[in-house]
Amino acid sequence: MDFLKYCPCGLIIRNTLVMTDLFPEIRKILYAMISLLSPIVRQICVVFTLLLCFTFTNTNSVLAAKESSDLLKQPVSEITVSLGNSANELKFEPNNLELVAGKRYLLHLNNPSQLKHYFTAKDFADGIWTQKVEAGKVEIKGAIHELELKPGAEAEWVLVAIKPGKYGLRCPIPGHTEAGMTGEIVINP
Repeated sequence: MDFLKYCPCGLIIRNTLVMTDLFPEIRKILYAMISLLSPIVRQICVVFTLLLCFTFTNTNSVLAAKESSDLLKQPVSEITVSLGNSANELKFEPNNLELVAGKRYLLHLNNPSQLKHYFTAKDFADGIWTQKVEAGKVEIKGAIHELELKPGAEAEWVLVAIKPGKYGLRCPIPGHTEAGMTGEIVINP
């Protein structure tokens, strides 16, 4: 009966067997019929299942690649966020950002204060796809969970919002979060 785990029809057969708990005679007949299946038929079921998995995996990869190239062709919506200000106030300006899932954004991050600050939103970073971050003459690709901006620094973060939800934003430097350097990023469906 182990082959039922691998057979595409296994779920149907297992559900039928569960439903036959009320009718033990039918269950015995079904078990007898299944046990008559030759090992070759069982192997065919396994091979068929593997082929289906391979086909769907490749199809999803092709679709993901096509979607990715389509995302790169999207125009970006630009949002500027200041980490602090020239008066050295500990706050994000603006501190509430609203994005739409599936859209591409360019976050202009700048630090006009005389203190270093972090743009930390780990859960948000897990709910997006980062195309790149540019800072100075450096371009960074891959997952980003926080950015540190020293006084006067600027960075551009190009991303696609993916997972709808509300995400916390903060500067984890001791005293900054407590002083109100927090915010919220919302990704709407």
